[in-house]
Amino acid sequence: MNFSEAVPTFLITLREGVEAALVVGIVLACLKKAEQSHLNSWVYAGVAAGIAASGIVGAIFNGLLAALSTSEQPYAPVIKQLLEGVLGILAIAMLSWMLIWMTQQARFLKAEVEGAVTAALTENTNAGWGVFGLIFIAVLREGFETVLFVSAQFQQGVSPALGALGGLTGAAIIGALLFKWGVKIDIRLFFKFMGILLLLIVAGLAVSALKHFDQAAGILSQMNSKYAAICFYYDRLAPVHSCILGPMVWNAASSLPDRQFPGVILKALFGYRDRLYLVQAAAYTIFLATIGRLYFQKLGSQATVSPKNTQSAQESTLSQ
Repeated sequence: MNFSEAVPTFLITLREGVEAALVVGIVLACLKKAEQSHLNSWVYAGVAAGIAASGIVGAIFNGLLAALSTSEQPYAPVIKQLLEGVLGILAIAMLSWMLIWMTQQARFLKAEVEGAVTAALTENTNAGWGVFGLIFIAVLREGFETVLFVSAQFQQGVSPALGALGGLTGAAIIGALLFKWGVKIDIRLFFKFMGILLLLIVAGLAVSALKHFDQAAGILSQMNSKYAAICFYYDRLAPVHSCILGPMVWNAASSLPDRQFPGVILKALFGYRDRLYLVQAAAYTIFLATIGRLYFQKLGSQATVSPKNTQSAQESTLSQ
């Protein structure tokens, strides 16, 4: 069992799960304040439905990738690599947007959720469904981002599943500590630390996505001579070469392989690769320079906002 495969899944699921747990906790607190705790069952049903829907989406994606892996159709390997690359791009876009948007908008989360709950309670006949829908969408949104990440890396087996289960368990524990037992946790520091890790993990996902496109181009060029021009870069003197990624700029396969400890941990957490090509290195650097810069700018602007009530700020966890 390769537990290194569980590390990024655990971290992504933990962070996404904590965000969903915050919404759940705020909704439960609003229902208690409004003396509508009998609607709590709708909250728990929304959580269960959101997790189940995310699991179904994940099963569909991974089933499709597995089918392409075993298909005897000639272009199936190309389609599989392209699909993994596209899923990687989608995961990068969604996780980057979530990271920056939540950092900017998190301080308004409590007010927005309370407003949505109040609106649902005003519709007496549909209050339960309104609460259910609010929770379902919140959980599904976070779950879908995790599913995209896992599918983009084509992670199957017990280890990624254990990572996801561990992340969900950790998120549930943090939510319970905050809202049930009133334990004071520095959520601002938690999200800041997790955000930095997420930046590095997603940067590594950009490297993986480019590798999938490179492999798709290489397979296609070998299958049909009319597509040979796709491989615009080819180094005949290099034992390992790329098709569209340019020359190799880093090769530590013999000293620090990314499939063995500690390289496999560096790969899981920081996007390390024992072989790196020019286009991949440029994409990694550009991603961190742009998305990372935006993220730290949002953190800096948020730090200038002083909460009027420290306990309220913690409960609403409106900071990353």
